[in-house]
Amino acid sequence: MSWHRGQLVGFDLETTGTDVETDRIVTAAVVRLGPDGGVQGQHTWLIDPGVAIPEQASAIHGISTDHARAHGVPAAAAVEEITRTVADVLRSGVPLVVMNARYDLSLLDRECRRHGVASVSERLGTVPSPVIDPLVIDKHVDKYRKGKRALQALCAYYGVTLDDAHDASADAVAAARVVRRMGEMHEPVGAMPLADLHGLQVSAAAEQSASLQAYLRRTANPTAVVEAAWPVIPRSR
Repeated sequence: MSWHRGQLVGFDLETTGTDVETDRIVTAAVVRLGPDGGVQGQHTWLIDPGVAIPEQASAIHGISTDHARAHGVPAAAAVEEITRTVADVLRSGVPLVVMNARYDLSLLDRECRRHGVASVSERLGTVPSPVIDPLVIDKHVDKYRKGKRALQALCAYYGVTLDDAHDASADAVAAARVVRRMGEMHEPVGAMPLADLHGLQVSAAAEQSASLQAYLRRTANPTAVVEAAWPVIPRSR
């Protein structure tokens, strides 16, 4: 059976910012979808990140510092639970769908280091897999399409409803439904074994990063560096 006809698990984080090395998790969701696309179960977390949440981040996901401090669970305990849940999904062989996985999985990895928690890679003994990233796949199958590639744009293009953008649970569900549609529409991708699909994304993400880096060096910053690793950026020493 093709992967897109089976179960998928969506994963999403909302955070304090966009830097995987320094920013923190505010909310997280792991949502299991059945073959019909319906939600079969979910885990969600509201976290006190231990730092102030910048106003620009709160404006996006709606969680203020005061709300997180009053209602969120301590970060270390939440990071342990999130990481264990993600590792259990991957260990079972069910694909983990993560929009822009390089960001979410790398930030989770850094939170593990910050709080002394075993990372997903450490629990599995290998890089997280199988992961499916709608951003990487969309750029691979439709390289020259103009326009935005954010989750909202992908939902509009692939005919997936997203009613509450930047809610971690809603985004996780939408990402999983988008990749299901991708698998249906793009037969070579939809027919691939999961291990091959994961490997394709490793190569495609590196090529996409190299292309963006070359563009930035030509047009904006001669020393620009765009990270090539996927789905987790290696830790610096």
